[in-house]
Amino acid sequence: MELTISTPALLFSTVSLLMIAFTNRFLAISSLIRDLHDKFRTNPEDVYVNQIKNLHQRLRLIRNIQVLAVLSLLLSAICMFAIFQNNQLIARYLFGFALLLQIAALLISVWEISISINALRIELSDMEKELGHRRFDLFALRSRLGGPEAEQD
Repeated sequence: MELTISTPALLFSTVSLLMIAFTNRFLAISSLIRDLHDKFRTNPEDVYVNQIKNLHQRLRLIRNIQVLAVLSLLLSAICMFAIFQNNQLIARYLFGFALLLQIAALLISVWEISISINALRIELSDMEKELGHRRFDLFALRSRLGGPEAEQD
């Protein structure tokens, strides 16, 4: 298989989208941590500490995603240089390693998203208890509390 200069360039758009998405997540989580820290200072409860710990873990994962994505981008650029120098063997290894880094970043993003969902589930558990539901279903709850479907009933 011979790589062309456009092959590693394919990773540029993917890495760019990953970076934008996870930079936005990083900023949103940082803001949440600041808000929770302010709440903790006025009312020191364990719930704030636990939420901050969860968010801090997610920030570390996002940082790792971003590092892997940038390294993937860097290796893609070096791969393009190797192709430019007609060194196909090195280019193949660099491209393969760039793909592996991107795969790792995507797998960590799945992990971060699952932590996010679990955190929301914990956050909303008090609503479950109050409403008497065994499983929280946001869409079903919205329809019962006056969503567009509730108006038709």
